[in-house]
This record gives sequence, C-alpha cells and structure tokens, in this order.
Amino acid sequence: MKILVIGEGGREHALVWKLSKDSCKARIFCAPGNAGTAGIATNLAIKSDDVSGLLAWAKTNKPELTVVGPEAPLCAGIVDIFSKEGFRVFGPSRAAAQMEGSKVFSKDVMDAGGVPTAASQSFTSSKEALKYVRSQSFPLVIKAEGLAAGKGVVICNTETEAEAAVQDMLEKKVFGGAGERILVEEFLEGEEASILALIDGKTVVMLASAQDHKRVFDNDQGLNTGGMGAYSPAPVVTDDLWPVIRRDVFERTLAELKKRGITYKGVLYAGLMIGKKGPRVLEFNCRFGDPETQVILPRIDGDLVPALLACVDGTLSEKMIKWRREACVCVVMASGGYPGAYEKGKVINGIAEAEEINGATVFHAGTKVDNGKVVTSGGRVLGVTALGSDLPAAIGNVYKAVARITFDQVHFRKDIAAKALRRN
Repeated sequence: MKILVIGEGGREHALVWKLSKDSCKARIFCAPGNAGTAGIATNLAIKSDDVSGLLAWAKTNKPELTVVGPEAPLCAGIVDIFSKEGFRVFGPSRAAAQMEGSKVFSKDVMDAGGVPTAASQSFTSSKEALKYVRSQSFPLVIKAEGLAAGKGVVICNTETEAEAAVQDMLEKKVFGGAGERILVEEFLEGEEASILALIDGKTVVMLASAQDHKRVFDNDQGLNTGGMGAYSPAPVVTDDLWPVIRRDVFERTLAELKKRGITYKGVLYAGLMIGKKGPRVLEFNCRFGDPETQVILPRIDGDLVPALLACVDGTLSEKMIKWRREACVCVVMASGGYPGAYEKGKVINGIAEAEEINGATVFHAGTKVDNGKVVTSGGRVLGVTALGSDLPAAIGNVYKAVARITFDQVHFRKDIAAKALRRN
C-alpha cells in the first residue's frame, strides 16, 4: 500500500510516524516532508501548496490513500481535485474547509446552527470597526478572517490595543488578504481545550482531549504562536462534558452544514473555551491540530489507516479507535525570537539521545539536513514528545528529553501541562 502525506511540519511527521507503525506496512511518501520524515518515509520535492505538482505525482505513482496535513491545500480544494481523479483522500472538501478558511463563514454556521460561541461582528472598514470597538467593554478579541498561520488572533485588553489591531489588519495589511475582513468578538472566560473528531459525513468519532499552549512565554505571557506545546488528556474536559460537546458542537455543526449542501469528511478540530456556561467554540480548524496531533496520535492503541479510509468511504465507527491509558506531553523547542524574526541554520544536537528517554519521540517541525547535519529551518523547530503512566510522569519524561537537545538560541516553555497539575 502507498500513502501520500502532504505537509512539512511536526503534525505531518507525527502522522507519518503513526502511519508507519500500522499493520498494513505501507510505503509512505511525504511532500515535502522534513529531516524527521526522511528517516521513515520518502520525501518528495513538491511543496504542500503545489496542487498541480502533487496531482501529477499521484497520477504516476497511484497512492491508495492521501492524507492532507496543512489547511492551505485543503482550502484550495485539493480534496475535490484528487477525488475527481479517483483518488481516496482524507480531508474536507473546499466548501467544508471554509470552517477554517473563513472565520466569518464559520461563525455564520455556528450562529445559524445553535452552536455555543462568542458574540461577534464582522468588518471590512476600519472606520466602522473602530466605531464598534469604542462602544464595547474589554477585553475584546480581534481576528483576521482568513488563514494567518495561527497568528491572526489578537486579545486586546484596552481600547488602544484594539485600535492598533484593527489598523494593523485592515489598514497596514499585516496578514495580507487574510485580514481584509475581521471579526471583533466577545472575550470568553475559562480554560481552553481542543477536541478533534474524525467524521465520515455522518458519524462522529471524537478523539482524546488535549490542551494547546499558544503564548510564547511561561504563564501564558507574550505573543500568540502556532503552539508552544500540548498535553493529553486535558482534565478540564470532564466526563459530563463529552455528550454536550458531541451534541452542541459537532452534531449541530454537521447538521447546519448539511442544510447548506455541504458534507464534512475528514477531521474537524474544535478549539473550545470551558467556562461557567459550559463549552463554547473559539474556532474550528479543518485539519489535525499542531501540536495537538503530537500528543493524540501516540495515545492511539493500534492502527490508524482503517479509520482514515473509513472517513473517506463513509464507513467510520467508534470501534476503529482505541486508546492507551498513558498520558502524553509535547514541548516545542523554538528558534530564539519566534514568533518574530529568528535565525535559521542552527545545528541541532542530541535528538538521538533524547529518544533514549522512556516513551520519548522527537517530531521535527522546522528542520532540514545541511551537509549531513540536522539544522533549524523554521520558528517551531522540534516537538519533543513523551508518554508516561500519568501526566506527572509524562511531564518528567518530556523535560528529561528536552534537556538532551541543544541548538543556538533555543527557546521553550517550562510550564507545559502545569494547568493540569494545578487542576488535579
């Protein structure tokens, strides 16, 4: 069996790693991949957003399954294009991917379907947006409508901060076309959690809970990033919340999409705020989360390929996913200066030594091989991940592994999963 995984980050390395362990013993290709995927798959010199190049490769090599990692090719309609040519591809259609590609579309679906979420208004005019902002209480959340690599959300504690965010997006175009329309949202109080679900168009199989850490510094300080670490399970998602999340978040969303003639297949990521009013949706993503994928996939007991194929074929069932009892923690090791300007090409040492720690796996995110050495090539460089019998054990294992890895100007948070320990 041939499997094509599209993407080059930590999420894709985790997918390739998990798929490589399946009993089908597939031959895996990753486009374009990174220094980590190169060890367990064949990397292809095709960019993840080069849909025509990917299709040409698929026509020649005929993969039995294609798994799309990033949101950009999904929003560009790669699933529709591959499906039209007869390929089985895991991911939502272009219409369904609007749940991430357009925050305004996603909010409209939630409001119409009765999905609990924050009150909001959308704007294309900075004059109108500023007028609205000045009439609101704070904090407020300003969001770029389109894809902004996880950085298009600004939490504003003052009117001055909100005015600056509006002007940055609508006037200075700091997010380019992604910020041509913005959402101004109510700020939700509570604790965040991520729930991902596999969906075959009608059946919803929710995956284990996780919690991402977006801010760059300890104690949730500093700028938002694509994610500085994650852990699973997240104890804030208590047993009584699971049926509520299934009904109010996933089933209502699918029902509203169906009313619009849209069938959702693939994985749907719900970023939730768990507060006094119960779970409310912060955002939807149309793909596996990063770094949530790195802590969810290691906890799956058994094969993943049959479940992904079942999503494509409309035959998904709960029994296809089983869970290990262990907890899992991921710490992102980032380049100094991220999410701002940072240097590349720093030699990374100690990866093999880190993986000698019990339960540890190092997922590559922003790496490449240069003259036989693994060097940094992005902001988020590595996702050091470890299993443990419980969260304290997993935390201990992961930070032992982190301590064995070095590169110039490395930065990582030292409090990943601390919220869970305080809660417990």
